[in-house]
Amino acid sequence: MDTAILMEYLWVLVVLIALEGLLAADNAVVLAVLVKHLDKKERAKALFYGLLGAFVFRLIAIFLLVWLVQWWYVQAIGGLYLIYISVNHFVQMRKNNGKDVKPKKQSGFWMTVLKVEIADIAFAIDSILAAAAIALTLPEVGGDFFGVNAGQYTVMFIGGLIGVIIMRFFARFFVEVLNKKPGLEMAAFIIVAWVGVKLLVLTMAHEDIGWIPHEFPHSTEWKVIFWSVMVIVVLWGIFTKQNKKLSQVEQ
Repeated sequence: MDTAILMEYLWVLVVLIALEGLLAADNAVVLAVLVKHLDKKERAKALFYGLLGAFVFRLIAIFLLVWLVQWWYVQAIGGLYLIYISVNHFVQMRKNNGKDVKPKKQSGFWMTVLKVEIADIAFAIDSILAAAAIALTLPEVGGDFFGVNAGQYTVMFIGGLIGVIIMRFFARFFVEVLNKKPGLEMAAFIIVAWVGVKLLVLTMAHEDIGWIPHEFPHSTEWKVIFWSVMVIVVLWGIFTKQNKKLSQVEQ
């Protein structure tokens, strides 16, 4: 491989690892929030299944990349599901606001695992589409693999794999952080909805839909808007104080 091309691949891989790390952190926050109500033993098991699911669904998403780019409705369903999770949380929060009532019955273990896995699918779609937007700009190296250049595919695979490894360490960390800073739970659900919006933006820019320019989701303008909102929400969650009653809602 030419040295210039090798350096370009290494640089894109570094950028992709950083991006996948950020997306993995978002996914880890969602895992932490969804399993938070379980007891310690069940929480550990649910996190294990969630992390396993995140790994498997990312692999599947990489294999299905060629089709995911075409199946705009898969992106739309993933985005709508993430927004539903967030909206449902705040609806329940509003219902319980100011009421001196016992928390509603939480989801059981397997229902929680199901919610985690569905969220994993949505985040896997977002992660791989984000990786593809970067990796597919690289010069082609090697042959064809499932409709994607082998060199580009390898970069996406490594980035996604490292993202899951990062998530492995973030998930348990966020469970503890959420217990200490309840305000971050609200921020986490806002982030969930915001990632859902990102998937819907990809849907609206799809060539078969065309509601917004096809290039917009990959533009510098949108990236600045997306990550600025993410940073603002996280900082707000860190420094805001939340009434303990408000966090005792149905997941």
